[in-house]
Amino acid sequence: MISVPFIGTFLGALSVFFLPDGLGRRTGKAISGFAAGVMIAASVWSLLIPSIESSSYIQAAVGFLSGVLLLLLLDSVVPHIHATAEKAEGHSSRLPKSALLMLAVTLHNIPEGMAVGAAAAAEGWISGPSALALSVGIALQNLPEGLIVALPLRKAGKSRIRAFLEGVVSGIVEPIGALIAFAAVSAVSSIVPFFLAFAAGAMFYVVVEELIPEASEGEHSNAGTIGAALGFALMMVLDGIFS
Repeated sequence: MISVPFIGTFLGALSVFFLPDGLGRRTGKAISGFAAGVMIAASVWSLLIPSIESSSYIQAAVGFLSGVLLLLLLDSVVPHIHATAEKAEGHSSRLPKSALLMLAVTLHNIPEGMAVGAAAAAEGWISGPSALALSVGIALQNLPEGLIVALPLRKAGKSRIRAFLEGVVSGIVEPIGALIAFAAVSAVSSIVPFFLAFAAGAMFYVVVEELIPEASEGEHSNAGTIGAALGFALMMVLDGIFS
């Protein structure tokens, strides 16, 4: 279950061998919106609601805000650019834009890994099918994410093999984060409600800080809105089917 989201990133990056070297702006916005919809729905149904039901609104709120604060800290110390800034003419880091974009997606993947690991370890708090639904939902939205990293690398002049490998690397933090969260939750079962809300807060930060602006700024914002609605509906249906 922990490896399922990483498989999504792997397959997404693999498509760099079969697709043109760039994505249209409309497609990019639809992808960002889709990822935002999946993550919002997963945060609510798969993480926050079980946290509240097994503890209290106060504990869930504390965990949620703690997750937001962690991502705020990482966002401030890790050099990266979001997809909306990819075409900016200048940036403060000496790293190339393609590397900064890869770091942005890698940062994005950390809370997803934590969410999957916490859910997998939360036996008795979350049903096995619900945890599987979370893994599958995140894997589906990782498919285009792997492509989002690999295609700009290819467009920047790197070989398809190099672009593929770096796209895959961006997703490695997911199983690592999942294993850390799994170990922590398994070792101290009393922190399960807090950690579920914590993962939800971390994903919420990514959605509001990165994905929504990417999906809504500039032209073709309706594509981002439609993508978000489809992603939200898909995750909602998956949770219902697996529950």
